[in-house]
Amino acid sequence: MEHTIQTTMILNGVAVTRPIPARQHLVDFLREEMGLTGSHVGCEHGVCGACTLRVDGKIVRGCLMLAVQANGRKVDTIEGLSDSGELADLQRAFHEHNALQCGFCTPGMLMAAQDLVASRAQATRDEIRDHLSGNYCRCTGYHAIVDAVEDVLISRRGGKK
Repeated sequence: MEHTIQTTMILNGVAVTRPIPARQHLVDFLREEMGLTGSHVGCEHGVCGACTLRVDGKIVRGCLMLAVQANGRKVDTIEGLSDSGELADLQRAFHEHNALQCGFCTPGMLMAAQDLVASRAQATRDEIRDHLSGNYCRCTGYHAIVDAVEDVLISRRGGKK
């Protein structure tokens, strides 16, 4: 029997307390124990960005963080950000620009894009590309994704380029 640690986190706004195996990664805990399967497990090395989550307001790789490290912290998943409406304009823009294709990278890409639009309203196309460079997409070629994020930035600025 693997050693477990009683862990409490605020998960998508709700306090959750569970005994968690000491070596279980955060993304695996969310998917397997909490049924939150929006964040995907891709490379398991922190390279692809498919497992991107937000912990205490900062995006992290869920495959590199142990679930017990979330003790006492605020964890937001793609489901939480979607349900709250925080991602509504990004989701709409991704759809309109066909920036989601197979969808495997989309949750992590949306998490990274939201991090950018929330913190850098004046980001340029090059800065968008740079910010999203840690999230791999094998379908879209990124152009549509950058277009979608740029549209949201312009919209959130009141339509000013």
